[in-house]
Amino acid sequence: MASYDFSTDILFEILSRADLKTMKKCRVLSKECKDLTDESNFMRLHSQRTSTMVGYLVQSSRLFGQLTSDLVSGLDPKPTQDLLNFLPQPDDPFYICKPTTQQWEVVPSPNPRFWTAKISMLVLGSNPLWFKIVRLSNSRDDTIDLELDLDSECSNEEDNFNVFSNEKSWHCEIFESKSWEWRQSDDLKLTHNDYFECNQDVSACGALHWLVFNDKQDKYTKYTMLSFDGDKEEWAMTSLPDSLRGNDHCDQIAPVSCEGKLGLIHLRQETKMLDVWILNYEKIWIKKHTINLKSLHENVPLPRSRIHSFYGVDTLFMVDVGSVSFYNFRTRKLNRIRVGGWIKSAYFIQTDSEPV
Repeated sequence: MASYDFSTDILFEILSRADLKTMKKCRVLSKECKDLTDESNFMRLHSQRTSTMVGYLVQSSRLFGQLTSDLVSGLDPKPTQDLLNFLPQPDDPFYICKPTTQQWEVVPSPNPRFWTAKISMLVLGSNPLWFKIVRLSNSRDDTIDLELDLDSECSNEEDNFNVFSNEKSWHCEIFESKSWEWRQSDDLKLTHNDYFECNQDVSACGALHWLVFNDKQDKYTKYTMLSFDGDKEEWAMTSLPDSLRGNDHCDQIAPVSCEGKLGLIHLRQETKMLDVWILNYEKIWIKKHTINLKSLHENVPLPRSRIHSFYGVDTLFMVDVGSVSFYNFRTRKLNRIRVGGWIKSAYFIQTDSEPV
């Protein structure tokens, strides 16, 4: 069989006209194909030529606590408002849906006895659709009951240790789409000094990831990455690069999805330089990029704008109070979109119009 050496321009034209499933299959053929389809210009043209929905589903709380869901992208200066208005009135708290086809199903509610601290969805397969929802909640009150009978003797040393232990348990429940039901999993064990950062979870490499800091009331905050493996259903903690372990809250540190891998950004407020790290398959952090954001700082007050994720390999997606921004750091072009209200979450979506 003859082989053909296509130029980048020809590949761009072919892949930008391919349907979403074909395009994603071609991404694994070579690094060239993957890099090409990760560019924001390609994402924009592919969406226009194939009627693919691409952008961020932004949920914000407006007047009287009303929750709205808008689609924002670099294609349109205005958001597509109330993207999920086809859903029934919220008699049920959880739905799984596909906006382009307006298909939806009710997801059963988890155990109402516990207060939800974190809830995240992980897609493990698309044909057929396979996903898991992980819910973390407080399994008991944070305070330790110290009303002990000091006159009595504790015959069990292990019980005595548990009372004064620094360990904190998080109740964990998992919803499995194959069985369509919730089940209780093993508790997540952390310490009372471990806290979740105010960042969203990141889904990458078949796992969910959260940034956790350990505050021991010293000058610095110690960061680690908490991960949940969707296949093995196991928890793991990964240290951050040595240069980031002792940073305080003046700089922004956040997990991101970058080039299909778990990434980490470090925005140095003093110099306005952004370091981008990627965790490789050997669980080693590699510094991938250093981006100069001084020109962005002239247009956007960085202390207010929080870098959320990468929209393609050349564009940052940022969240502010009542607005979001797309910043192409190669062309230095900024596109700011007002959505109104207090932004509660933003999730990247890229979907076709084929029914599930």
